[in-house]
Amino acid sequence: MSDPIIDREEVSSLDRDATIPEVESSSEIEGHGSLDRKDDRVSSENEGRLHKRRSEYNPGTEYSNFPGGGNGERSIGKLCVSRTEIGRGSNGTIVVEGSYEGRAVAVKRMVLGHHEIAYNEIRNLMESDKHPNIVRYYGMEQNDDFMFLALEHAVCSLDDLIQAYSDSPINSFNNPALVGYKKKLDSIRVRMQDVELWRADGHPSPLLLNLMRGVVLGLVHLHNLRLIHRDLRPQNVLITENRSLVSSLVAQLSDMGITKCLPEDKFSLESPATGCGSLGWQAPEQLLHEHQTRAMDMFNLGLVLFFCITRGRHPFGKLLERSINIENNKKDLFWVEFIPEAHDLISRLLEWDYKLRPKASEVLCHPFFWNSEMRLSFFRDTSDRIQLEAERAPNSDLLNELESKAPLVFGKNWDDKIEPIFLANILKSNRRCNCSHLRDLLQVVRNKRSHYIEIPEEVQELLGPVPEDCYNYFTKRFPRLLIESYGVVSQFCKEEEGFRKYFDSNAFCT
Repeated sequence: MSDPIIDREEVSSLDRDATIPEVESSSEIEGHGSLDRKDDRVSSENEGRLHKRRSEYNPGTEYSNFPGGGNGERSIGKLCVSRTEIGRGSNGTIVVEGSYEGRAVAVKRMVLGHHEIAYNEIRNLMESDKHPNIVRYYGMEQNDDFMFLALEHAVCSLDDLIQAYSDSPINSFNNPALVGYKKKLDSIRVRMQDVELWRADGHPSPLLLNLMRGVVLGLVHLHNLRLIHRDLRPQNVLITENRSLVSSLVAQLSDMGITKCLPEDKFSLESPATGCGSLGWQAPEQLLHEHQTRAMDMFNLGLVLFFCITRGRHPFGKLLERSINIENNKKDLFWVEFIPEAHDLISRLLEWDYKLRPKASEVLCHPFFWNSEMRLSFFRDTSDRIQLEAERAPNSDLLNELESKAPLVFGKNWDDKIEPIFLANILKSNRRCNCSHLRDLLQVVRNKRSHYIEIPEEVQELLGPVPEDCYNYFTKRFPRLLIESYGVVSQFCKEEEGFRKYFDSNAFCT
């Protein structure tokens, strides 16, 4: 199993026994785009550079090589560029605070010699603009030496957010080299005092689920435009604030510099995957220089979801082990096994064979993103469909397949997981109930949800209010009930009218 956010191997300049937070991309600390991917590729010399680059980062400081020198701000066309640095990358790229036509922005200053990457990023941002889960591009200015991109100002990156609220050692680490980055995380916690990313039981909070869903929505938008991001990772997902929304934090995809557009009527880029992606965040086909498809992004999405749910872990181990582990399909999903829906989704996304990975639109429909009301609704519809099947075809493949999942859901019988007072109520209303049948358990869930107000008060207190507590009562006792039922329904019933709403991506894209 991989340690959370810790990689001693990648820190060559400090004591080898020191506990250091993992750094995938030192140029990405502030979260305003992967400014140079060359630093992140598989290279042993990166090992020492990673610590050096993070130790140089000190948010809010002023940089000395400001174009033209002097103090304060400088106007370049419609841009007003400050001296307050947000972060920096290689080849002279710096991100600073600024404003564009009076709007607060992040200014990405790139050396003019790298104009092809800059123009590619601008084209892709303009193509995908005005989607709430894609970072906004406002404009570009340039002088004799630099290009300045005005981008939507973010609070932090998804990587920063997870680091700030996880149990990462960096939050208590006192090495002077990391003071700047620790201040960054401290400022995030101060600004977002009411933020809760994980529930007490370790499951992602509604806020974190919404942020992860935002990443998927951003990918759906890009893929509908035939764009492949090619470098999706937590550092390239920005967190912005929108006070008009119930959940004020919004996840936005950024860093479109190496994003590519698929040719019309083509499902892959003509050139093989070379020179794209970041160390530890590359799909197998990227590492093996095979054809590039949208499925590369789906693999990375699986890594990002795992990272969020597990407070910063990686399913393919420590930084310098990941590429070889990805090539050999050597992953460890132990840390998400306690959430069967997450385990199922991430397993599908991390399929070595890219043809087996789900599309972004299909991910939106996955039960992992369903709320409690929808999950209970699915149990109701499934139970009704199964009861109908039992009446007209008692030995059908559908029924046999469902009952074959019973040992995975509850073992031999499910009654030993139910309190006596509740079991008595169940048997009183249905004396023919068979506690070894999965379909009877589904009927119990269906009936108690549909006839909740008719249940005795003492049983209501046991179940808790609907939908949240009532659903949690059953899922705590039968964690695999939803995902196993979903698997059977998706195999036999997904095209039926009564189940289309659970598989229609259009219903989930809002």
